[in-house]
Amino acid sequence: MEAVGISPSEYLLRELRRRRGAAGLTQAQLGELLYCSDSQVSAIETGTKAPTLPYLTAVDGALGTGGYFTTLWDELVKGDAAPVWQREWLRHIEREATALRWYEHSFVPGLLQTEAYVRATFRAACTPAAELDQRVAARMARQVVLAREPSPQLFVVLDEMVLRRPCGGPDVMAEQVEHLLAAAEQPNIRLRVVPLSAGIYSGLAGAFILADLPDGSRAGCTDHQLESQSTGQPDAIARLALVWDAVQGEALTVGQSLDVLKEAAKRWAS
Repeated sequence: MEAVGISPSEYLLRELRRRRGAAGLTQAQLGELLYCSDSQVSAIETGTKAPTLPYLTAVDGALGTGGYFTTLWDELVKGDAAPVWQREWLRHIEREATALRWYEHSFVPGLLQTEAYVRATFRAACTPAAELDQRVAARMARQVVLAREPSPQLFVVLDEMVLRRPCGGPDVMAEQVEHLLAAAEQPNIRLRVVPLSAGIYSGLAGAFILADLPDGSRAGCTDHQLESQSTGQPDAIARLALVWDAVQGEALTVGQSLDVLKEAAKRWAS
């Protein structure tokens, strides 16, 4: 494979466009072969939508590339620290948002994580040692958005298990919960907790973020085991807004949530 001065994810997208063109196919024609729309092919080729392994497998079959794209994914792209299809969110949406509504059921939101907690999460995800420092630094660098003027409003809803599940050991958790308590005192941050007593509720289907942008538009980002996916589609945003309302309905008040945080801090410090 040729050496390139671009990221692995950018190389993958370039090859998707190049190999399709070499086969003499338009995006619409490739979409017909893949049983998807030309807009989906375009979104993937331009980096606004993340490709998936099944999609790349289908492209290999349609273009007769003998597993070329699945190999690119396995050997290069899935370890890319900041894939091109996430950069629009990280570099623009998150940095420019006037308000962020963030729900998490498994982890502390990235903008509120301590360095030790970040490191523990990447280690748990089996991040290669050679990439660990780079990924930790990139995660911590995102937090600069909370220090800008004017600062965005950050509304956070956490499942209580985020505060109970060990991540990096008691010392890491004690520091992290204290950091959350300090963050919750900031005028631009409101943090609420969904208690364990809520049982099963709609938010457990997956973490997500809603971002309000200066032009009045909204964007969303969902996260699951295989990928993070950002969207600006009105129907998807509307569905996320409904889930946000639902998880808020299950959450404790701000004052009650602070009490849960203080209890968790004592538990981890003991």
